[in-house]
Amino acid sequence: MRRTEADGLRATWRPFQGQLISIVAVHEISGATPIVSFGPEEFPDLARARELLPKMNELWDAVRHDFWTKLIPPQPLCRQWRWT
Repeated sequence: MRRTEADGLRATWRPFQGQLISIVAVHEISGATPIVSFGPEEFPDLARARELLPKMNELWDAVRHDFWTKLIPPQPLCRQWRWT
């Protein structure tokens, strides 16, 4: 499980099937009670979460950023050849 915080909210999520994200729950950072949570058969991917909860767009952007920067690190630069 991963957690990402933005705009006073914390999303709990997990990667699945390689490059997809399952949203498990959203909490206020200051509280333990979830604002929204999903059951195992209902975990929405990030695109569906954006559709269901569009006012949390800043949080979804932060989740996407965390996923791409922490879980899928950048590939090393290719060596450039010089012709002389």
